Amino acid sequence: MHFTSEQRLDDGVLEREFILGEIPGILWTPEFAFTPAPLILVGHPGGLHMMYPRLAARARHAAAAGYAAATIELPGSGDRPRSSAAEQARADLRRALEAGEPVNDEIVDRLVLPLVDKAVPEWRAALDGLLALPDIRGAVGLSGGVIAIGIRLAVVEPRISAALLFAGSFVPRSMFDEARQVTIPLQVLLQWDDEGNDRQQALDLFDAFGSKEKTLHANMGGHTGVPQFEGDDGNRFFARHLT
Repeated sequence: MHFTSEQRLDDGVLEREFILGEIPGILWTPEFAFTPAPLILVGHPGGLHMMYPRLAARARHAAAAGYAAATIELPGSGDRPRSSAAEQARADLRRALEAGEPVNDEIVDRLVLPLVDKAVPEWRAALDGLLALPDIRGAVGLSGGVIAIGIRLAVVEPRISAALLFAGSFVPRSMFDEARQVTIPLQVLLQWDDEGNDRQQALDLFDAFGSKEKTLHANMGGHTGVPQFEGDDGNRFFARHLT
């Protein structure tokens, strides 16, 4: 892990960009905290620079509660090399949605499964580098992003102690079996009127999770309409499990 830049934001949060192999990422650490700080991995749907304002806002909110936060670019997003197979699957998905047709499982599998297979080892490698820093400590939380990636990480990564997942992206049917293997505490956000989300599938997925502690927060509104109070509640959720 190689840091390429750093700046102190106006609230005192230290923001550092880094490169891990070919993977760009950003780390935010609080100005005042008991060091080392617990870490939250901040997920997103891809396009690190495009998503930066929302990611930075989430990270700074977490930093205000004493958490470090980090994110990395997804495979095939931003300036990373594109996959022709993924681009074709994304085009097929877009055509189905624009035509008002059901999105069949074959499209979802082609789009999501290769992404999960590649992204999860990258997140784990980033976690190796982040936890080696002197100002970061375990336990680790996971917040948001592509929910299928979150499912796989929650199953295979023992250093993640709790996850706040966003039910806003497609999940291959085969991953419901993996969801049953998730045992860490979960808090799942569902935007009830999310035009791009299959609400019933999101409810079925929540039911499938094997965690003894799991909470569903369903709010009215579309994909980007998550209420601001959910940020505070997310910090309280992580405070129960990362300290």
